[in-house]
Amino acid sequence: MSMTWLQTVQGVVTVSIRGNRLEEMVNEATRGGIGLSAIRRAGDGLLECEVTVGDYFRLRPHLKRTGCRIHVLKRRGLPFWLRRLERRKFFAAGLFLFFAGLYVLSSLVWTIEVKGNEKLTTEQVMQAAREEGLYPFQWSFRLQELDMLSKKLVGRLPGVSWIGVDRQGTKVTVEVVESTTPPPLALYSPRHLVASVDAVVTQVKADSGKPAVARNKKVKKGDILISGVIGKDGNTRTVVAKGDVRGLVWYVYEIESPLTQKVKVYTGDSKTQWHLLLGSRTLQVWGFGQPEFERFESVESQRQLAWRGWTLPLGTVKEQVMEMREDERALSVEEARALGILRAQAAVLDKAGEKARIVEQNILHEKTENGKVYMKVFFEVEQSIAEERAIVQMQGE
Repeated sequence: MSMTWLQTVQGVVTVSIRGNRLEEMVNEATRGGIGLSAIRRAGDGLLECEVTVGDYFRLRPHLKRTGCRIHVLKRRGLPFWLRRLERRKFFAAGLFLFFAGLYVLSSLVWTIEVKGNEKLTTEQVMQAAREEGLYPFQWSFRLQELDMLSKKLVGRLPGVSWIGVDRQGTKVTVEVVESTTPPPLALYSPRHLVASVDAVVTQVKADSGKPAVARNKKVKKGDILISGVIGKDGNTRTVVAKGDVRGLVWYVYEIESPLTQKVKVYTGDSKTQWHLLLGSRTLQVWGFGQPEFERFESVESQRQLAWRGWTLPLGTVKEQVMEMREDERALSVEEARALGILRAQAAVLDKAGEKARIVEQNILHEKTENGKVYMKVFFEVEQSIAEERAIVQMQGE
């Protein structure tokens, strides 16, 4: 049976009463203002009921007059809990210290995160915050009102239009919005777009200027693709040529690809180390000593305590140290060839620039010796081939 808060404070005992005059005893006790609840027959001449601690002692005269005997079956409530706690003083002290420590730790600022800063360094923002009383391990009740703190930080940091300060538990986030000024417009002088490499033109798009080549035309490095001189018959003027010209470019790569490959293998042996997490710092508590592995990798998993939606600055870090080794795997000629071509494709596309694509590739020569596959590979790549060249005008023109 559930107890009311008053019964919890007073304490409730469940008792069994044995005797031949049970009904007489119950009636007398009720008339005397003793509260008996949950009365039930438990056998011939035996009943069970619940009574508060105070009424339990008032029940004794009625038991004596009716010749009944009482036996306590169960005790519940605050008085009994305090009595048990008194017998376990060290446990009570530890419980008190635990909750006191939890309160103290949750009242500190453990971490400060700075977001949104690009021109300002994190150290500059942290220094300004420290001057206003915001720093790690500061008491949260000593902080200024967050709105006031935001305004003061804006005044301390140059080039900032807004700062927001938010506190969630033991973590404070400072979000910075820097004022932006548009960059000055570049001063362009008239110029052509010319070919950066020898190529065959596949596409010409002129935004300004006059196209000087057409699709499928072969051009050499330095040839004008889009002219910055427009007009005719002596009525001309110069502009900044803009547009996109793409073409087919040819590359030949010599490739060496080994017939062996190093692979990482885990042996299955590992060692576990445990750390106690205190804010942003850790303290090792288990698994001391360096691992006896020649080569190894570590994987960490972190767990933090949470209370009422707040992430507390306490937790554990499990570090799994796994032994590994490097083995050599033999490759077939086909596998070595494919790996070598993949590396060459990556190098070609990196050199050809953004939006380049390989149209065709052919192996011109191949041989296998000294544990390697040697190849000469031809690549046909479609890429942007335009680059700027200023128009030099002579005096008097």
